[in-house]
Amino acid sequence: MRYDSDRNISNLTKDTYALILAGGRGSRLFELTDSRAKPAVYFGGKFRIIDFPLSNCINSGINRVGVATQYKSHSLICHIHRGWGHFKANLSEFVEVLPASKGSGNDWYQGTADAVYQNMDIILAEHPKYILILSGDQVYRMDYGPLIAEHVANNADMTVCCLEATTEEAAGSFGVMTINANNKVIAFNEKPAQPNEIPGEPGQCLASMGNYLFNTDFLFKHLLNDYSSKDSSRDFGHDVIPAIIKDNNVFAYAFKDPASDNQPYWRDVGTLDSFWEANMELVMPKPQLDLYDKAWPIWTYQEQLPPSKFIFNNQDRRGMAVDSTIAGGCIISGSTVCNSLLYSNVHTHSYSVIEESVLLHSCDIGEHCKLKRVIVDSRCRIPAGLTIGYDKEQDIANGFRVTEKGITLVTASMLKALAKRTD
Repeated sequence: MRYDSDRNISNLTKDTYALILAGGRGSRLFELTDSRAKPAVYFGGKFRIIDFPLSNCINSGINRVGVATQYKSHSLICHIHRGWGHFKANLSEFVEVLPASKGSGNDWYQGTADAVYQNMDIILAEHPKYILILSGDQVYRMDYGPLIAEHVANNADMTVCCLEATTEEAAGSFGVMTINANNKVIAFNEKPAQPNEIPGEPGQCLASMGNYLFNTDFLFKHLLNDYSSKDSSRDFGHDVIPAIIKDNNVFAYAFKDPASDNQPYWRDVGTLDSFWEANMELVMPKPQLDLYDKAWPIWTYQEQLPPSKFIFNNQDRRGMAVDSTIAGGCIISGSTVCNSLLYSNVHTHSYSVIEESVLLHSCDIGEHCKLKRVIVDSRCRIPAGLTIGYDKEQDIANGFRVTEKGITLVTASMLKALAKRTD
């Protein structure tokens, strides 16, 4: 059943408080998250991952948003204050940071459910009817209004956002739901080795996105129950959801395009390979994620920068970029950039060639460098003449990380260590 009145949906979003869980490290990104939380990782040339769920909230009409932080949160907090601090608290509009502060007991956040529990007093002070719990480390566009409307129409206590995935993709990676004909959840298995298939769709299963909508009173009643259990890991997937399914109205909400009934763009850029692949998708002529869509803008903070500049037009020293995305402040000086994505303030010097690479902000690529299928972390200075991405064994010997799919990660600390070895 759908709840189609735009006015009623607008009223429902006003009665909703969104809590974005943004405290995760993202350990499978390795050194890329040594100094930042996964939601603070750069994406798409000028954004950070956290900008996507935040923009979804604001575009959906949800203007009361908390962001729960924990691991290496400094850059994330700075970004939120700079880019999302313009709301008017006196009009009950805000995006506020909720750092882990041992609010209940003597521990930091122990799990996703505990992150909500420890901010219970802050959330309840806003008197919301509904609480939307969102993962802070996924890249997607979603209007949360129809989700809330369907939740109300179903008389649900909890609704789980889900998408279709292959059983191979979901095994050991996603929470998997089993539903009846009315989309009511009758079983929930957290990261099963053998996921239950969707009836009539062999090889497909219903995977949780880690986004949950609750009635406020219901949520905190069961968080209190969970907190009283000594055996709980304080996690929604492992503990809270399995405990409430049998005796309560828990429904699944399919993340689909209402116009085509197809599954929209969604990426969990949780590995170096998936991070590189998702960024590379954006340089395609018609990417599935259209960052130029004015109907659903992705908001962010970015410093005021001059336009990109391409200089020198000599035959062997031409500053050019082809099939690439180049952010503001970049200088392509006598070098060639192909099928690559460059963030702000990147400077590439003469005779260098950059192919199929992702260069984060403020990188400097010296003369006569060759880079292919490389992720270069922010503020790296690649010394003149260095070749990366052509010889796996040499890259490993140089101290760089090379993934199973042959993507090479370069960070400032790796370059510093290499410089010491070669001095």
